[in-house]
Amino acid sequence: VQLQAFGGGLVQAGDSLRLSCAASGRTFHAYDVGWFRQAPGKEREFLASSNWSGSRIDHADSVEGRFTISKDVAKATMYLQMNRLKDEDTAVYYCAAGAYGRRFKDGHARYWGQGTLVTVSS
Repeated sequence: VQLQAFGGGLVQAGDSLRLSCAASGRTFHAYDVGWFRQAPGKEREFLASSNWSGSRIDHADSVEGRFTISKDVAKATMYLQMNRLKDEDTAVYYCAAGAYGRRFKDGHARYWGQGTLVTVSS
């Protein structure tokens, strides 16, 4: 499974941004895909995850209502829509694939994409 995250950039506080995670490989559909972020000096943080059927969707309490995960199965792409961005959302954002569960949300995913940097300026 290969994952490629893109869509990061420099935005202003209050703006919206959508990140994309393109998945490939013969078995990518068997895994949940999650979004994580890591800010300087902080631990990696789980944000949201979904399986490819959409029957299992999870959002972290910290971003519930502002961030939404969605998918385009035909494009094998998982998205993270981020609204009302704040300074503290500045981080490198990663997508990852693995078996959903506590370990997955703790960052022990099987596959990782490269990060994409989101910088929010006030």
